[in-house]
Amino acid sequence: MAASASDLVETDYLVLGSGIAGLSFAIDAATHGKVTIVTKKAISDTNTNWAQGGVAAVLASDDSFEQHVADTLTVGDGLCDRAVVEGVVAEGPAAVEKLLALGTHLDRAPDGHLDLTREGGHSRRRVVHHEDISGREIQRALVAAVRANPNITILEDHIAVDLLSMAKYGGDAACFGAYVLDRASGLVKTVVSRATVLATGGAGKVYVYTSNPDVATGDGIAMAYRIGAVVSNLEFVQFHPTVLYHPHAKSFLISEALRGEGGKLRLATGERFMDGYHERAELGPRDVVARAIDNELKKSGADSVFLDMTHLPPDFVKHRFPNIGERCLELGIDITRQPIPVVPAAHYMCGGVKTDEHGQTTIKNLYAIGECSMTGLHGACRLASNSLLEGMVYARRAAAHVRTAAALRPTTVIPWQSGEATDSNDAIVVALNWDEIRRFMWSYVGIVRSDKRIDRARRRIELLREEIREYYWNFKITSDVIELRNLALVAHLIIESARRRKESRGLHYTVDYPHKSDSVHDTDIHLTNGPAA
Repeated sequence: MAASASDLVETDYLVLGSGIAGLSFAIDAATHGKVTIVTKKAISDTNTNWAQGGVAAVLASDDSFEQHVADTLTVGDGLCDRAVVEGVVAEGPAAVEKLLALGTHLDRAPDGHLDLTREGGHSRRRVVHHEDISGREIQRALVAAVRANPNITILEDHIAVDLLSMAKYGGDAACFGAYVLDRASGLVKTVVSRATVLATGGAGKVYVYTSNPDVATGDGIAMAYRIGAVVSNLEFVQFHPTVLYHPHAKSFLISEALRGEGGKLRLATGERFMDGYHERAELGPRDVVARAIDNELKKSGADSVFLDMTHLPPDFVKHRFPNIGERCLELGIDITRQPIPVVPAAHYMCGGVKTDEHGQTTIKNLYAIGECSMTGLHGACRLASNSLLEGMVYARRAAAHVRTAAALRPTTVIPWQSGEATDSNDAIVVALNWDEIRRFMWSYVGIVRSDKRIDRARRRIELLREEIREYYWNFKITSDVIELRNLALVAHLIIESARRRKESRGLHYTVDYPHKSDSVHDTDIHLTNGPAA
């Protein structure tokens, strides 16, 4: 049975996700083909839109590509691909120029040059920004460019269910599009494309405490894995050291730039503690700072530590961090006069779908760019503000490379079939499973790990995935069920990756193997040697 005209969509390039990577790809690829962007909520519901810091690039006279490369390699703790790092760093200045050409407003110093700030792990000031809402401004400029382009179609409130694979038609492992649920109508569309690009962002919602928006459920990683793509290094989950601790401040990030501008971390007693953990103190790598805070909280039993900006000129703090200052003031915290209560929270996936230098995965005609990918740039820990840079660089490379993709598709495309599935009236099952996964992942596979904790998580996720699998096949799909299915699979893959790494390196710290191994390796997983889909 062929897909009906009403639910069949054909395009040259299908992009899943609408953050900096997906939108940048769409703008470039639209010069040589038709692009369809699928985004599961509004086009600006992305991790990019929440980014506060900015884009790291070598622009200052006292900086160099060699120094940016060295900082990235140091923070990556021996697991970065040097060639990848050198290539991405070299493209930094051009990426910033492209943002400016799109109309992005970036802050400037009194002399007219771009204002550069410094964040943890950087030895120089090299982060361009717009106040403390850099991501929001970049998203605005990209969305405006995309909406003005006649070669780009945007499908908001649509969520991908699964990728279409030629292997299911007796062919080689190749992707030719995706099944996509229209959340408003409940119709599952069949979107057929010459090349499919995963730009779905991260998976912060796999943890109960995260800086990520609700859309960050690991969809691209899960879908790629299910059709046989290699995923890698998923044990390296970056926990941002400073998320606002307040009962009414869901997921509100306190940018690393505050520490870059002189903010100090203190205990409730007022005592500083980071000097005892790293030579750069508050500007140490994120993994070190997050573990330090976690350790101090466990020692003291306190609910939070405090980020203190009160020693800096009030006018400077207000001007440099207007968004953070305003949000804190709404909650009764004047950051010019009071220290900010902060705790670590899941922030960024350094692992993901493994790609080559063009963003191509191990599946033909399937690309992954941005946070859902594993390019070799970040290694075992991401250097601050390298993520937006990576998204732009690989978007450009992928948009150039997809021109070479040969159209592969079956003669007859099988449409989505619900079979005997019925509507569910038991949504509480989804909510309970979601909550349980996020809580045991935080407790057992969080900032500090052990074999015993990882084994506990493994047993729990196996049982839950069986429940979710039964629920998925018995009832008609909804966006909640799709996200839960993906979240559970990504949790399983994080657990499996953590189980395999018998050392402490970067973001993966285990009390059973507190030192680095002499063996440097990635933790590649795919269907032939990983958990069942």
